[in-house]
Amino acid sequence: MIEEGKPIFVQIAEQIEDDIIDGVYPAETQVPSTNEFAAFYRINPATAGKGVNLLVDEGVLYKKRGIGMFVSTGAREQLVAKRREAFRDEYLRPLLAEAAKLGIDPSQLAQMIQRKE
Repeated sequence: MIEEGKPIFVQIAEQIEDDIIDGVYPAETQVPSTNEFAAFYRINPATAGKGVNLLVDEGVLYKKRGIGMFVSTGAREQLVAKRREAFRDEYLRPLLAEAAKLGIDPSQLAQMIQRKE
């Protein structure tokens, strides 16, 4: 899972996000502790904690004192909305811009997508 070029704590946060979106961690369920992430990925617990805290800061996770971290109600919907916006910005806008340069109108583009050209 750990890949070069991206901070490990960001990768931890993204893996938790993926698991929430995929339904591995539904709302109000506990996620693994920072020590469990650290042991599994063989990283420093502080690094794992930094990734978890990113999601706490975004309201995706919350802490139950003395128990651990839990998925917030509505977290999946929040993450899907965030990812859709990122998808639009990173993929769709450049695609539409390039299509316009090539004279491909939206209906032609839709046909190309449907045919998987």
